[in-house]
Amino acid sequence: MTVVTRFAPSPTGFLHIGGARTALFNWLYAKANNGKFVLRIEDTDRERSTDEAIDAILEGMKWMGLDWDGEPIYQFSRRERHMEVAKQLLEAGNAYYCYASKEELAEMRETARAEGRAPGYDGRWRERDPSEAPTGVDPVVRFKSPNEGDTVIRDAVQGDVTIANSQLDDLILLRADGTPTYMLSVIVDDHDMGVTDIIRGDDHLTNAARQLQLYHALGWDAPKMAHIPLIHGPDGAKLSKRHGALGVEAYRDMGYLPEAMRNYLLRLGWSHGDDEVISTEQAIEWFNLENIGKSASRFDFDKLENLNGTYIRSADDAYLTSLIVPLLEQKNSVSVTDEQKGMIEKAMNGLKERAKSVISLADSSHFLIATRPLSLDDKAAKLMSSDACGVLVRLADKLDGLPRWEKEALETVVRDSAEAEELKLGKIAQPLRAALTGTTVSPGIFDVLEILGKEEALGRIRDAAKN
Repeated sequence: MTVVTRFAPSPTGFLHIGGARTALFNWLYAKANNGKFVLRIEDTDRERSTDEAIDAILEGMKWMGLDWDGEPIYQFSRRERHMEVAKQLLEAGNAYYCYASKEELAEMRETARAEGRAPGYDGRWRERDPSEAPTGVDPVVRFKSPNEGDTVIRDAVQGDVTIANSQLDDLILLRADGTPTYMLSVIVDDHDMGVTDIIRGDDHLTNAARQLQLYHALGWDAPKMAHIPLIHGPDGAKLSKRHGALGVEAYRDMGYLPEAMRNYLLRLGWSHGDDEVISTEQAIEWFNLENIGKSASRFDFDKLENLNGTYIRSADDAYLTSLIVPLLEQKNSVSVTDEQKGMIEKAMNGLKERAKSVISLADSSHFLIATRPLSLDDKAAKLMSSDACGVLVRLADKLDGLPRWEKEALETVVRDSAEAEELKLGKIAQPLRAALTGTTVSPGIFDVLEILGKEEALGRIRDAAKN
């Protein structure tokens, strides 16, 4: 049997971090078992579902690199099939028409609260004849849930979870306007799509019990289930926006690499020994349900940032250049030339050593596209004393006489100049860096000299020495 997993978000908002992890786990499990991963947009809630949310989910999935098989399936488009199954349940005696009014339902909730019970439907139309129906009331269709015994969820993560059937009331299958509810639509779609394994948050455990009852009533085999613990904030509280419960596009905009996000989300609730840096290829090879933990994970921005830095340092220079050029153009309202792109890529090996985000990487490379005269930040400006300016003027004259503008020759001239001025190398290299980059942090100063080229480098040095 081919393994088929699915990710089924409701398009009422962005693809948040918990949903992204759920999608990742389903994607990895399908990949690890040479199976299929399908995407279903559960847009049955027409009032809250939006095209903007659908676009955000699709874009977030693509940015995360979680490709799905086939076209996305839109649940609302299958409503006729869902209604057909509800009628099957009615004909088999496993569902019934309920004519309870809104006032009656409100009274049931109040009575349950007063008696210390969970609010729920009391089954008053369960065995009544439709001929007793009041006039002017459009009925809903309810599932005739078993009243006695237990429903046992054989869960790959939680183990056996037993829920007393008395705790589950008769859920609505079709609303009064005839439209199907989420609970019915989910099981019909999972069955028709051949879903073999459901991996989702453990907040769906009660839903799982209801869905298993529906599977049994329809005579269908239920998929295997794995309910994973939710993600909490660093303080152990429910994940909120202040903790990092943001859309994945926000992480993209903050400068995180999708490779780092996949790795970090994988480690939020799943482990492979002591491994922390796990490539996507390794994740596909190693992923299983047995290594999913039973306790909630804690989101930690510091760990994500450090992991992102690790991925940046090991990333291809051309790839990183392609990411930061649009940022530079947008922030500085410029068009980066092919020559400047080449300079950025050449400098990337040094630029990425200190970077922890694509944003900081773009900021640190700005000096390569800056126009003269260069603006110096406060720390750099403080280095430009009259003595330092004099040293730079004399250094520029020596550099100007070089027949070849190459790193080794440049380093020799700078070191010889420091010795001639009776200065430690740092006393000449620091103001030189300030003059060339406008900052006090950059790749190796000899690399910077070579990458900028003779005309630009000498121009910047002499500009700074004039001030």
